[in-house]
Order: sequence, then structure tokens, then C-alpha cells
Amino acid sequence: MIDLSIHKEGLAHNIQKAKENNIIIPTIAQMQNPDLIPEKIKEKLSHTDLWAVDPINLFRISWHNEAKESGGLFQKVPNYVEIPSVLSGVPCRILAMAGKWFPTGCHKVGASFGCLAPRLVTGQFDATYHHAVWPSTGNYCRGGAFNSKLLACDSVAILPQDMSKERFDWLKSIAGQIIATPGCESNVKEIFDKTWELKQDPTMMIFNQFAEMGNPLWHYNVTGYALAELFEAVKKPGQKLAGAAFTSGSAGTMSAGDLLKERYPYAKLAVGEALQCPTIVNNGFGGHRIEGIGDKHIPWVHNVRNTDMGIAIDDEDSQRLLRLFNTAPGQAYLKKLGMSDEQIEKFTWMGISGIANVLCCIKMAKWYELTENDVLVTVLTDSAVMYKSRVEELNEMYGEYSEFEAEKDHALHMLGLKTDSMIELTYPERKRVHNLKYYTWVEQQQMNVEDLNDQWYKPEVWDEVHKQAKQLDELINEFNEATGLLKAL
Repeated sequence: MIDLSIHKEGLAHNIQKAKENNIIIPTIAQMQNPDLIPEKIKEKLSHTDLWAVDPINLFRISWHNEAKESGGLFQKVPNYVEIPSVLSGVPCRILAMAGKWFPTGCHKVGASFGCLAPRLVTGQFDATYHHAVWPSTGNYCRGGAFNSKLLACDSVAILPQDMSKERFDWLKSIAGQIIATPGCESNVKEIFDKTWELKQDPTMMIFNQFAEMGNPLWHYNVTGYALAELFEAVKKPGQKLAGAAFTSGSAGTMSAGDLLKERYPYAKLAVGEALQCPTIVNNGFGGHRIEGIGDKHIPWVHNVRNTDMGIAIDDEDSQRLLRLFNTAPGQAYLKKLGMSDEQIEKFTWMGISGIANVLCCIKMAKWYELTENDVLVTVLTDSAVMYKSRVEELNEMYGEYSEFEAEKDHALHMLGLKTDSMIELTYPERKRVHNLKYYTWVEQQQMNVEDLNDQWYKPEVWDEVHKQAKQLDELINEFNEATGLLKAL
């Protein structure tokens, strides 16, 4: 459960700081359904850039944003990319909801809000005293630093030194402090070690996405609902939701699958990871290049008991397809396959982890022998915007790209996917994966073993966390009432 106890002094400081900086905080309900957002706030959004460091953009933490870089409002059906069968090689429909149209160009701005908001509106985090520390493998610290800036809080971003150049360049203009830890995507322990060092300073408050229950609370109530709305809006007669697949990362997005499995009881839920670091599939370890899915541990917030399948994706597949979708020769090849200009543009909405999510869906479709009556859903965490330097690196590594190379990449790295490196999780297999949490969280991070056991033997604890969104919204409304800013609009 999320601690929602009130700290009066910190809360008073936060209310005063919000007044001074004109900060109104949106509710989870408004993120879920933007129709609930006041018209005067929508009017302000109509002339605000999507990435502007303006508190009004807190109300754009939603999957329903219009696909506009400035002045966009909201739409009923979330933006998505559909992967046609001629591209995927499977007959089922694959729908990937796009994170590109969040502020910062990534849905992690929502997960970080879910972690920060409970402590801000309770006063546990005092914006006049604490620094918000965001340990991350990339996008989460970007979202955390952005939200901190919007909420007038000081921030510290932590991420591995080998992450993309674009991430570091953008953070320099937003974060109060940037700490680059040794290693690459898989070096999460080094990030955790740095947070233990920072904890010695009482002004540093850690918002660890891998352990903060505000992360799954947000994804269940916002991402899960949006995926269900997307499916209901675009399904064809006779089609059913067969399942969802998400690469693990912090596993917050997996809780969107919890919502989908409640709504569609026959749906399967798969978790993906890098083949080069197959922790779920066979307790493996190693380094990889699928940015945003840090590995070698099982996140505390992953409801493993509700996960049906583990899928390992070769990072070379996601890298090669990134180049296919984001170069002129690759796009010319897609045109020859019959893709429209609109489809080709939408394929650039897929970042490296988004491509990996799509590949998980393809492997899942092959495993379960899905047909044209089946639909799989996933999300695109971010777009190619944060990976242009990676495309340049691939060009330097493999030479000049061509339509022939694009056709070869499509054949080898998408059409050629097999059902290897996958595991259907039986009860004992799920328990094995769950038990891996012990080594990271109880031995290293000093979490409570009783709480670990409750996650398995009392699965209702996950439902209790999801339901806390209503209580959090009540506290947000009280906070906005105290500042008086909403009334004064």
C-alpha cells in the first residue's frame, strides 16, 4: 500500500510553493478521462507547446493528447500505431499505443507523477527542503525531472553513462543535477548503489520506480483504461482481445495488463526482456541495448503471479528495425510494401523499447497461433526522437543503408522471428520468478520479507493499491482547494 499519511508542515510548505508558482495538480480521474478537465485549463493548453516547462502541462499527462507539438487538446481514441500483417508476418492485429505525445515524448512522465504526487500532496516530500531523486535507465528520470520542474521541486537524475546522447542533452536543461553511473542498460544495481549513497543526506528523497507503488497505480488506472478504450474503439465484429505484451522495465506498465485481464478474462499477459539478459526466462544476466528495460532483477512492483508468459527479444532485432523505420531507404522499402505515408510516419513513433514490445507481440501471436479474429495490444514508451544518434551509430557500424538492406532487415529481424527464448509461466515458474525479488529487494534493498510473501499469497494487495487512486484524488482535490488557484481560474 502507498503511505498517504499527512505531514502537516511539509504540506503547508508545498501549498505555499504551489500558490507562488501557479501550480494546479490534475487528478488520476482527469488523466483517465480528460473530459473532466476544466475548460479554462483546456483554453490555456490550446496555446501551450507540448514540451513547454509550464505547470499547465501536468494536465497533458494523458494517453488522449492530440498528436500536435503545440496547442493540442484531447481526443477520445488514444494515438496508436497498427502493425499490418504484411509487416508483422502474423494474421492477428497488433495495436501499439503511442507515448510520443506526452510531454517529454514519453509515457514515463506519467509513472513519475504517480510516484511523486502521493508524497507531494501529503507533505511527506517537502518541496522547500527535499530534492527529488530519480534513479532510472533513461526515460523515468527524464519524466521525473520534468515533473519536478513543473512542480517547482529540485531534482537529481540518475542514469547509466551508456544511455543515448539525446537523453543527457535534454536533461541538462531540466534536471538540477545529473549523475551518470557505470555501465549500460542492465547495470541497475549500480544505480541502486548510488541511491544508497545519496540517502545519507536527509534532504535527498528517492523515488525508485522499481519499488514505488505509485508506478503501477498510475499505469493500472490510466494506461490500462486507455488500452481498453482503444480496443473497444477500433475492434471489428468478431474480434477479441487475446492479450497484451510489455517489456519489463520497471514493470509498472504490467499493471495495465492487470486491468485488461479483469476486463477480458481470456486475455494473456506477457512480459518481455532482452535475450542478452534473460532474467525471467532462465535467471540469466548480461548487458544489452534495448534502452528503457533495465534488467538483472525482478522489480518489486511486478505482479508476477498475474503474468502468463516471458519473452526474450534479441537487441539486434530492435536496433536493425530502428534503422529500417527511420531512414529514407527503409521508408522507401516500406512504401513498396504498400504502406501509406501516414503509416510510414507513424512507424517513427516507435523507439527501441517500443519496437521490442511489438516484437514481443509477434512472438506471442506465433506461440498462441492467433488469427485475424485476435487483437494484441502494447505501448510505445517513446519515439525515435531520443535515438537519432543510435541510427547514426548503426550507419557507422554497418555501412550505408539501402532498400536491399531494409528488405533483409525486415526478413531477418521481424518476419523471421521464431518461438524460441520464450516460456509459458506455470505456477512453479511464476513462483520462481517472484522468488528472484528476494535477492534484490530483501537482501540488498532492505525490504520486508513479509511484504514480499504478501505479494504472492495475498494477491488482493495489488487490488488495494489500484483502488488507492480514489483516495489520492481526494487529497489532490484538497490540495488544489487549499491553494485556491482552481477557483480563481
